Amino acid sequence: MNIRLCCGSKGDFMFVLITYDVNTSDGDGKARLRKVAKECVNYGHRVQNSVFECEMDTAKCREVKEILIKLIDPEKDSLRFYYIGNHYKTKIEHIGVNPSVDFKEPIVF
Repeated sequence: MNIRLCCGSKGDFMFVLITYDVNTSDGDGKARLRKVAKECVNYGHRVQNSVFECEMDTAKCREVKEILIKLIDPEKDSLRFYYIGNHYKTKIEHIGVNPSVDFKEPIVF
């Protein structure tokens, strides 16, 4: 299996969209799904059930990808990584509830 681990220059932060589809037709699949979701929560913001927005550098991206690859069954499941880059604010349009959170901006409670 040929896997390109990540794009971007070392130290640069980029916006990465991680999506997954885990086959849950058996108990093992349900366990894999929980593990993948739990891991993604550690690195990004859930925007839909199996979609996470993450802002990370290349090293963190490689780390996350390696962890997730070990959790899935490539014969039954899939992972997709979309590398949006560091100018993502002009590339994302949101309509509806639960808009994205900008973690670089101050958060007011």
